[in-house]
Amino acid sequence: MKALILVGGFGTRLRPLTLSVPKPLVDFANKPMILHQIEALKEVGVTEVVLAINYQPEVMLNFLKEFETKIGITITCSQETEPLGTAGPLALAREKLVDGSGEPFFVLNSDVISEYPFAELVKFHKSHGGEATIMVTKVDEPSKYGVVVMEEETGKVERFVEKPKVFVGNKINAGIYLLNPSVLDLIELRPTSIEKEVFPKIAADQNLFAMVLPGFWMDIGQPKDYITGLRLYLDSIRKKSSAKLAIGSHFIGNVLVHETAVIGEGCLIGPDVAIGPGCVVESGVRLSRCTVMRGARVKNHACVSSSIIGWHSTVGQWARVENMTILGEDVHVGDEVYSNGGVVLPHKEIKSSILKPEIVM
Repeated sequence: MKALILVGGFGTRLRPLTLSVPKPLVDFANKPMILHQIEALKEVGVTEVVLAINYQPEVMLNFLKEFETKIGITITCSQETEPLGTAGPLALAREKLVDGSGEPFFVLNSDVISEYPFAELVKFHKSHGGEATIMVTKVDEPSKYGVVVMEEETGKVERFVEKPKVFVGNKINAGIYLLNPSVLDLIELRPTSIEKEVFPKIAADQNLFAMVLPGFWMDIGQPKDYITGLRLYLDSIRKKSSAKLAIGSHFIGNVLVHETAVIGEGCLIGPDVAIGPGCVVESGVRLSRCTVMRGARVKNHACVSSSIIGWHSTVGQWARVENMTILGEDVHVGDEVYSNGGVVLPHKEIKSSILKPEIVM
């Protein structure tokens, strides 16, 4: 089987992290976002992953080359010269996706994090005999999204309602699809939307089915949702394979610590924290609801909450970093400095406090 991951554009919502690497390579729970998807695809027998991309393909491919051999999967790029929306990239990658076997292929949005129940998706797709299956997830506020109206029993999709004013349902497109090769005949090579143009057409022919995604789902394309996604992801690890989580008197709730990270005395860490490879957390540090990425250092008695500490950055002694502060790569926050929602571009040194959310160029 094959899969297409829609990588797309510049990842502006996750700046300053995406100023250092393309968005799918930003670490999430100690490994690049896209790797969570590729590993799950490999588990259900996908042999080739095509990345639909219009930005820095060489960076992506060079980075993923080492994982190709490690995971044992072929990774190639299909590069757009102009943005093609969410359906155009399928037409562009047609030759790579169709191999004559008639097997369906996966399509994923690269921002989506979930438990990826791909085996169940394949089973459901083969059982209903339609052309396409989309995964849907239940949300609390459907009026913000495009809602999928479907038959509860069979999963057959009746129609889509964009940002409904009155309640029509609470299931939205989760950005995970399994499509028969015949779907490609409906897509022209031009900027076009799979959600607004292609799926409604298949639904009108009674050939589109939806499966409700079990477990959690999050689009982690922006900082607030990234932090929420981390909480949901760690919660899911707790249920499935809790041995991966840190245990000890200075950990509260779910905490993921890379084996090469060093944690000092008297720290209080958690809940919902990921500490990456080669990180150093000195003594007396307090961390909660945050990510500390590869090679970063948090010095004595600093406090970090609801924030993202980028690669090789430093948080000074007794510093306090909170309220969605995002430090890009190689940022150095001075001792006793306070950051209240500062978004700091790479390679900066912060010597004075950031008292309200702002971008530091």
